Order: sequence, then structure tokens, then C-alpha cells
Amino acid sequence: MSSLTHPGTTSAAFTRINARAAGLLGVSKDRYAHLLGMDPAHLAGDRYRPPASTNIRIWELMVTQAPWTEVAQLMIEQTAFGQLGVWDYLLTSAPTPVDGFRDAMDFIAGVADAGSDTMFVTEDDREITLSHVNAADLSYTAASAIRAYALALLRHRLSTALGRELVPVRVALATQAPRRHDALCALYGTRNIEFERPVSSLTFRADDLRCPMPNFQPGLSGVLRRHAELTIAAAIPLHDWLALFRVAVRDAEEGDGSGDGGATLAATAARLAVSPRTLQRRLGEHGTTWTAEIQDLRREKVTRLLDSTDLPVDAIAARNGYADARTLRRAVLRWTGHTPSALRRHPGSGSGSGPGFEA
Repeated sequence: MSSLTHPGTTSAAFTRINARAAGLLGVSKDRYAHLLGMDPAHLAGDRYRPPASTNIRIWELMVTQAPWTEVAQLMIEQTAFGQLGVWDYLLTSAPTPVDGFRDAMDFIAGVADAGSDTMFVTEDDREITLSHVNAADLSYTAASAIRAYALALLRHRLSTALGRELVPVRVALATQAPRRHDALCALYGTRNIEFERPVSSLTFRADDLRCPMPNFQPGLSGVLRRHAELTIAAAIPLHDWLALFRVAVRDAEEGDGSGDGGATLAATAARLAVSPRTLQRRLGEHGTTWTAEIQDLRREKVTRLLDSTDLPVDAIAARNGYADARTLRRAVLRWTGHTPSALRRHPGSGSGSGPGFEA
């Protein structure tokens, strides 16, 4: 799996599900719409990854409206199969359920914060235990809801893959026992639930998780793993305001299409709903400037075009706001120590993308 897992962020799919469940619980959008990553443009599809802190805040708002057991149950109801994209299919397309769990474990970054969420499996001849750990800084009730939901999601997906209800031998939750267990019994299909355990887990009969998946297709798991790796690597993490600014600049640049230099200070400020002066002040607070950011973006674009296309240098210059090919050549030499033609003879020698604009 790619080492690029974007810690501190989660998938937009989970954020969409969280927001929908919050709305059903009566949480006003005004309480979370301003959070980083909640812009509809950032929630559409899976290109962007909102901060984990945004999702955590929504979970914390939800558990103020209902008991954590009911929040977990509602989240399961809202997480229909397929909504988590390739991760859902990784979990359900392997030769056996335990193989699917291992694939999902390897690519947990596809849906969750790989910096705080981990999964692991332990097994012997009789039993297999699937464990989930969430180490994020959460309020107690929000953490309880997330842990209960994560286990229920695993059971639900594996049951879907097998075409029958998969009932665990026992369930362990790293939380105190709630007053009522009804919602948890419904989530797990059993009343054999242990509380205050070090790790949250589901334990099944080994035969239940080693049986063949009815819809297994040879080679499909490998295809899904490669797709998951590419999806994670291509995602754009939204860690903080500066990351949001850089996304806005990139979007303005890519959407311009006029060849006149792309993003402008005024247009980018409008995208971020601030004045140009405020935008410049915020950049200064983050130790950078508009000019420096645009130069970094241009450097990344120019070196990428030189590495991956046969466009003439004058065409690349025109696309990136340079007066002529000579001006661009001087800029490339200053950035990389190489001329454009030398970069093309040795692809990758100039790929030193500016901070925050890694592809």
C-alpha cells in the first residue's frame, strides 16, 4: 500500500454520512457548516479529504442529541453498501471474509484517519477476532459511538458479502456499559457483549470467516487494491486554512482555461469569501505570500508539463502566464538548475514541487 495515507484527514464519504445523520438528529447545519472541508465543492466525490477534526466535531454534536448507542445505530442505517466506495468492495470481494478484512485493514486510509484508526486480526484454529482501535482525541460519548459503529459496520459488510447474517461469538467494546443495550444487540445480533475492554473487537467462529465468498472473482481483489492505492495517493488533504487556500488557488488555476495566468488574488479571495487584503494578511500569518504561493504552483505545473507532455516551451509559457519562452527558460533554470530541454532528457530531475502542492 502507498505510504501516503494523509494522516489527520478522513474521506469525504464519511463526512457526508456524518452530516446527513446529524441532520436527522436535529443538529443545525449552522453548528458545523463553517468547519474546514464542509464546503459542498469539497464534499462532492472523493477528491478532497476533510480534516478528521471536522468529523469528530460532528460526532460530538450528534451525541448531544441522542445516546451514543442510538447514534451508532443511526449511522449504520445511513451507511448503505457502496457509499464508502472502493473500501466497501475491498472488504467484500476477497476469497474469504477474513481476507476481505485484511484488505480493508491495509487500506483503512481510504475511509478513516490512518493516523488514529487501526484494525488488526488475531486467529487460531477455533476463533478469529477482528479488532478496531480509534486513538483520536474525542469526548467519551463520541468515542463510544464511533467504536460501536466501526464494529457494526464490519459485521454488516461481511454479512452482505456472505448473503447471510454473520453473528459473532462475542463482542468487546472499549467503553462503559450503557443503561440500555437494545441498540447494541440489534447492531451485533447478539447479547454477548463485554464492556470496558482494552480494545473493541468482534470474535467469530473461524469457519465463518474462512468460508468462500459466494461472489468471489479471481483477480478482482488485486484490481481493487490498485484502485484504492491510486485513490488515496491522488486525494487532496485539507489540513488547515493554508491547505484550503492552496486548493482554492489550484481550482481557480485549473478552471480558468484562458491561458492568461490563471488564478488571481481577487478571484481566489472571492472563492474563500474574504477580501483580497484579508487574504494577504492571512497568508502573512502563515509565513507565506501570494507571490510565493503562485510561484510554487507555477513551478509544479511547469515541471509536470515538461516531464509528462511534448508541448513546446512557448506553449507552456503561455499557459502559465510567462511573457515568452525565454522568460520561462530562465525561471526553470532558477528553480531546478536545469534548462527545460535538460529536464525532458532526464524526467524527474526538476520535480521539486512547492510546499503544499504535491500531486
